[in-house]
Amino acid sequence: MEYTVVLSSIAVVLLGLGVVAFLVFRKKTIQENLNIEEEQKHIIEEAKRKAETLLKEARLEAKSRLLEMKSNFDSETEETRAELKKEERRLSKKIEKIDKQEELLSKRELSFQNNEIALEEKLASVTKTESQYKAVLEQTKKELEKVSGLTLEEAKDLLLKAMEEEARHEGAKLIKKITSEARENADKEAKKIISTAIQRYAGDYVAERTVSVVHLPGDEMKGRIIGREGRNIRALEAATGIDLIIDDTPEAVILSGFNPVRREVARIALEKLIADGRIHPARIEDVVARATEEVDLVIKEAGEQAAFDLGVHGIDPELIKVIGKLKFRTSYAQNVLQHSIEVAFLSGAIAAELGLDIKLSKRMGLLHDIGKAVDHEVDGAHAIIGANLAKKYGESERVVNAIGAHHEDQMPESVYDYIVQAADALSGARPGARKESLENYVKRLEDLENIANSFDGVINTYAIQAGREIRVITESEKISDESAVLLSRDIARQIEENLTFPGQVKVVVIRETRAVEYTKK
Repeated sequence: MEYTVVLSSIAVVLLGLGVVAFLVFRKKTIQENLNIEEEQKHIIEEAKRKAETLLKEARLEAKSRLLEMKSNFDSETEETRAELKKEERRLSKKIEKIDKQEELLSKRELSFQNNEIALEEKLASVTKTESQYKAVLEQTKKELEKVSGLTLEEAKDLLLKAMEEEARHEGAKLIKKITSEARENADKEAKKIISTAIQRYAGDYVAERTVSVVHLPGDEMKGRIIGREGRNIRALEAATGIDLIIDDTPEAVILSGFNPVRREVARIALEKLIADGRIHPARIEDVVARATEEVDLVIKEAGEQAAFDLGVHGIDPELIKVIGKLKFRTSYAQNVLQHSIEVAFLSGAIAAELGLDIKLSKRMGLLHDIGKAVDHEVDGAHAIIGANLAKKYGESERVVNAIGAHHEDQMPESVYDYIVQAADALSGARPGARKESLENYVKRLEDLENIANSFDGVINTYAIQAGREIRVITESEKISDESAVLLSRDIARQIEENLTFPGQVKVVVIRETRAVEYTKK
């Protein structure tokens, strides 16, 4: 019982403490709320004061800006008004000027109208007169047709034929006269220049040829060259790029290849291998490498020697090597490097006779055939290939054009181009310079004769001087002296268009009148 009472007392005490604590907390909360409300009121009042201050400042600033803008607007308005007044005065003057021009144009238009009326009247008068003249002309034509017994078209044809025949006759006589006069002077001077040039250069008649056959000490060497199962010959062909032909030819091996430099490398390498006696794939590679170096050195030395002998300096080293490659290139069995040196000497000699730049002419002559050093590797005419090479290595435009024009693959532009053409023809056309097969030689002569025989009035044709001259015998009844001049020109043009030939072909037309009479007893 007492325990229960104690617990109840404790519960009452705890409840009382809780109530007191709650009341204390509630009072504290109410006091804090009151403080917050007062602080909020204070903040709101402060914000209202700041807002009023800012509003007043904004109004003052707005008024100030407004006054400033108004002042600027007024000043700009005054300037605009002044400019408008100035423009107005200028437009007024323009309008006055336009009015004056309009008045002047009106007067001119009136004058033009009057002139037009006068011209129409004159045109009508001319048209009437023209119709009268036409009528008179038609009447005259009819009377002429009655008198002559020919129509207008027949008379025209007759007159045109007569005029054409007379013009051809006069033209032939004029051509003959001009040609004769030109030849009297030009032939004499040209012969003098060419003969002097040839005398100043004396070259060998037969130039050396590139060797393509290697001689063996004995036929047993062929087996060693071939090697076991053909490994030696395969190694040599792979290293040089040249085909080796080993057949029944006694003590000889034939080298076949389109590249003359490679063929020379193969020839030197094979000769070294034969002399040494040790022939196997490893040895072949070493010998071919050394032979390549030797040929490169020979090429460089050949180019340098040619330039030195001619006194041509400043050529690019790579172009010197290209010149040296011509040592192993032939054209119609003529060594191209020797031919180029000849052309350079002849070009310089001709230039000296004409009072032109000798060194420039020699440079053009030496370089004129450099395209032949690479024409088996590049498509196109060797003259154009050579011109592109020279341009690539910094040669002047005159030299480049002389190279490209020496076979007229492009148009000649200066006298130097014609000098190189003439020197090239002299070097290639001299006796013994070039060789060609008998079949090609005979065919060329037959083609020359066939072309000449195709012309009307030709009796016989004879190709002489190894195809350098063709003599044409004509019928005197059909071909006159003047027509013979035209016939020779026509035959020459036909040969130029249809045949390829070195140098020039002289066309000689012969016309003779024969009188035959028999004696009687």
